[in-house]
Amino acid sequence: MPVPIRRLVVALTLSCALIAGGTACTSGANAKGAKVAIPAAATATPSAPAKTPSPSASGKTPSPSATAQKQKLAKTRFVANAGLAAGATYQWIYKPWKAGKFKKGAHGRKFTLIKAGLAGAFAYNRLKAALKNAQGDPTLSKAVAPLAAGIESLKNLPAKLRKGDSTDAVANTFNDIINQVKDAGKSAGAEVKNQVPSGSQLTGG
Repeated sequence: MPVPIRRLVVALTLSCALIAGGTACTSGANAKGAKVAIPAAATATPSAPAKTPSPSASGKTPSPSATAQKQKLAKTRFVANAGLAAGATYQWIYKPWKAGKFKKGAHGRKFTLIKAGLAGAFAYNRLKAALKNAQGDPTLSKAVAPLAAGIESLKNLPAKLRKGDSTDAVANTFNDIINQVKDAGKSAGAEVKNQVPSGSQLTGG
């Protein structure tokens, strides 16, 4: 029996609606349940930029000018201390000894020997300081290094001078060490000249 055209149209319309609805539901479900992938790079915590290591102050190499200045200062101090030792030795040990003022019966012998003892202690201390100064200059340090033992041997001689004991040997020993220091300084470009210390310097050491 032929189907009326109106019923056929209605049936066709309903079918389309059902198909469209199912498709929409399926699409909606897919959209709802779908997960959006997030790139790992977007969620990663930015790492701190690498720090550029700063040069260590202790690792810096001294400039040639700074090294030259240090060596010059070392020589200046060496010359000053050795010069004072030489001046004290000549003025209050060697010169009065040569003049015979250390001999028994000499006028003012006691006072001269006391002054010589002070000068000997002063000279020893200044020579020790000069040795330390010389360490700032390689050439000078090498030149005076062999004299360290001789300088140390002067330590107990001032007491002998004060007592008037073995004055000839003591005076000669001081004079010899001073001359050796002068020669060593001159060979390293640090010429030493006698510088007579003041009274306050002498008693202060």
